[in-house]
Amino acid sequence: MATETRSKASGAEKPEDFIIKLQQEGRALPENQDSEPLIAPDEVNEEDAVQLQEVGVFTDQRERSGTFVMQDFHTVSAMSLVDGLELLPIHVALETYDWLQEQYYFKAVPADKNERTAFVAAQDVPQGYFIRVKAGAEITLPCQTALYISKENIAQAVHNIVVLEEGASLKLITGCISHRKVPSGIHMAVSEMYIGKNATLTSTMVHSWGEDVVVRPSAGVVVDDGGSYINNYVSLRPGADIVSNPTTWLNGKGSSAKYQSVILGSEGSRIELGGEVFLNGEGSSAELNHRGVCTGGIISQQGILQGNAPCRAHVDCAGMLLERRDEGYIESVPGIRALHPEAQMSHEASIGRISPEQVEYLMARGMEEREAISMIIRGFLDADIEGLGQELDDRIATIAQMAGHGEG
Repeated sequence: MATETRSKASGAEKPEDFIIKLQQEGRALPENQDSEPLIAPDEVNEEDAVQLQEVGVFTDQRERSGTFVMQDFHTVSAMSLVDGLELLPIHVALETYDWLQEQYYFKAVPADKNERTAFVAAQDVPQGYFIRVKAGAEITLPCQTALYISKENIAQAVHNIVVLEEGASLKLITGCISHRKVPSGIHMAVSEMYIGKNATLTSTMVHSWGEDVVVRPSAGVVVDDGGSYINNYVSLRPGADIVSNPTTWLNGKGSSAKYQSVILGSEGSRIELGGEVFLNGEGSSAELNHRGVCTGGIISQQGILQGNAPCRAHVDCAGMLLERRDEGYIESVPGIRALHPEAQMSHEASIGRISPEQVEYLMARGMEEREAISMIIRGFLDADIEGLGQELDDRIATIAQMAGHGEG
């Protein structure tokens, strides 16, 4: 597996050099003292529970199959409620299963890929979650995980691994958030997803960050024969600086991946969304759909699909610029690369604005101006995104309302 999936390392700084850099920035580093005993999700502090609801994580576990909560440097809660779904803190899983380190740990994302992955790998006690769905298990209710920053200016290091065995299916909701009173920090997460034969993982990630939070995820996804990976990403409060470039290997025959992003870029934020998908399996397919609404920040929509076998692939980047400001813009650079004569690949990009005629039309039918603008934005964000679950649908409605009211 490693020879098929590992991406090239980039000559990362030594972890100790990166630690010095973080200390110079005043970041509080992960603490390796013993964690507190785990608690049930409904025992999470009420104020924190309210924060988590913003990103679709409900501590009363309504309509959920399992719950994981990491707060700052430690796991607070980890609980599975259904058969076939295993949910453990990553350090417990590593102590329990020898095969986890041998087959999956830092295999889809090399530990030395960059300074942040090296920092995550250097933790004495790794933090994050391990999820395994056993062969043939179809988990009908979503599993929810929360990665939560509640303290000012900390450096949160996370490593998550998800394994779906043959024929399994799971809907995963991950809420990443900083407390409303916490404006700064850095969130570094390594996520590795392994989708077995004929298995399906739908991953919905909702971000909501303070205005000076830096976010640096590093993700790797490996999909086997007939496997399917769907990734939905929604950014409510974008933070200061987000760079996300996941790598996906469609190694299996008939494997597929679909990335859909919906983001709000507000003044002072920089968001770069991209990623690489390598279509290695015969009959594999991939799709990247980026939707961005800019009210003054910088949004860069990228991504490249590489066809190494008979396959189908499409990239679609679309942006809506609501206000003209000195440092606000949208940049769309979709990419495709065909290395096989039977690779069928296409791309498109568009950036536009709200037509005054559309607003006037809706206002003439009794809508307030802000309500009309929100409705137009909502239609733009929903375009061509199929299979919206209620959680994702609600978050898109929130973005449309915020953008229509000039918030962010």
